[in-house]
Amino acid sequence: MKSNLDRRGLNNAAWAVALVLLTAAVVLPRPARAAEAPLNIVLDQATIMRLPEKVSTIVVGNPLIADIAVQSGGLIVVTGKGYGATNLIVLDRAGAVLMERQVVVRGGSDQTVSVYRGAERETYSCTPKCERRITLGDSPAFFAASAGQTEARNAQSSSAGARQAR
Repeated sequence: MKSNLDRRGLNNAAWAVALVLLTAAVVLPRPARAAEAPLNIVLDQATIMRLPEKVSTIVVGNPLIADIAVQSGGLIVVTGKGYGATNLIVLDRAGAVLMERQVVVRGGSDQTVSVYRGAERETYSCTPKCERRITLGDSPAFFAASAGQTEARNAQSSSAGARQAR
C-alpha cells in the first residue's frame, strides 16, 4: 500500500513539473528569430534587397546613414549616405514586424588616397589617375571646392541636355 502512495506522489510530481513547463512556455517571451547578417554597404554605393510579402511600411532608423528607394516587384534600393550603423524595419498593415535588419555603412578603401595636411584631410579617387573625391570628413574648404565643381559640371550638363531636347 505504501508503494501505491509513492507512485501517486511521483505521478503528481511529474504532472506538476509538466504543468510548470507548459506555463513557462506560454507565459515567458519567446526568443527572437535568428538575426540576419547586417547589410554592409559602401558609402555612396547602393545595393538591392528583396522585401517580404505584404509590406505596408518601411522605416529607416537614421536616413542620414542609409536611404531607400522602393522599386516594383518587392525590391528596394538601399544607398549608403553616411558612415555608421542604423536599422531597417519592415511592417505589415497591422503593424507587425515582418523584417528588421541592421545596415552598416563604411567608407570605400579601394583606390582612394587620403592626404592629411595637419588636421585637414583631402580624399582622392585614384582610378587610375588621382582626382578629387567628395568624402565625408574631408576639410570644409576642400569639400566645398569639390562640391562646387561637381555642382557646376552637373548644371552645365543639365542645360546642355535641355538645349539638345529642343
